[in-house]
Amino acid sequence: MTFSRTALSVLLAAGLSGTAFAQTTTLKIGYATTKESHYGVGSTAFCDEVEKGTQGRYKCQQFPSSALGGEREMIESVQLGTQDLVNTSTGPVGNFVPEVKIVDIPFLFRDYDHARKVMDGPIGQDLLTKFPAKGLIALSWTENGFRHMTNNKRDIVKPADAAGLKMRTMENKVHMDGYKTFGILPTPMAFPELFGALQQGTVDGQENPIPVILSSKFSQVQKHLSLTGHVYSPALLLISPRVWNKLNDADKKVFQEAAKKASVAQRKKVNEDENNGIAQLEKDGMTVTRKVDSNAFREALKPAYAGYAKEFGADNIKKIQDIH
Repeated sequence: MTFSRTALSVLLAAGLSGTAFAQTTTLKIGYATTKESHYGVGSTAFCDEVEKGTQGRYKCQQFPSSALGGEREMIESVQLGTQDLVNTSTGPVGNFVPEVKIVDIPFLFRDYDHARKVMDGPIGQDLLTKFPAKGLIALSWTENGFRHMTNNKRDIVKPADAAGLKMRTMENKVHMDGYKTFGILPTPMAFPELFGALQQGTVDGQENPIPVILSSKFSQVQKHLSLTGHVYSPALLLISPRVWNKLNDADKKVFQEAAKKASVAQRKKVNEDENNGIAQLEKDGMTVTRKVDSNAFREALKPAYAGYAKEFGADNIKKIQDIH
């Protein structure tokens, strides 16, 4: 068998580098907000680490701004294996993994420190083990942030101010049951439709964390922001079992470590947006109500809490509340 000189040099080069013929697999990762948002920052950190850790055998193509659909659609696609990864809030996740709904209870978490301790501790880590049975692999808890109310009608200080407002909510029964006790008319809607609905006045308002309000430019279509902090909104990095089951153990470890880095980066960006974003939104023309009567909201929520205790177990709710 004879080789031409060119063929021989190509073979030699391949043999020396060992990677010339290593195939690169490109993974599709989607999320609801822009590339510059907290979801973009977390996803970029994940993708960079995966590419580095697998020496370029795996890399990502990012699809920000709901390019692959709303969060619920993206989770379905990851379950089906037509999308590889999603960085999603827990909003629609309870429809797939019911155990997760407990973390969506309003006024369950005191502050970021409390919420992150729960997610990183035994309770949060145990929830991640519930995903494989539902055809999803949860790599880590990322973060969306504490949710605040915006609307076009008035400042919200107490539940009575929110009464009668048509407010877009996530497709999440736990949230909706709580908001009804405030007198809000919850209008579930996929996130990609929200900006247009606010612009046209189909809904009066919406509720989201500062990083989302900021990156989605809701200040263009909303006048009032009230720092209600009524729900902590966790987020998750989910991968399709179709991809996960093909990875060897070393690569699985790379992906898990990359997901931890994503979590750190995403939370850091949430902190930055919380610290600087409110002033920016005021500059953009929003009226910000900083002093909200949280006790009145908690009081109004009591009937919903009776329902939550029935659904999730009062002990389980207390376990989360007792973490310090």
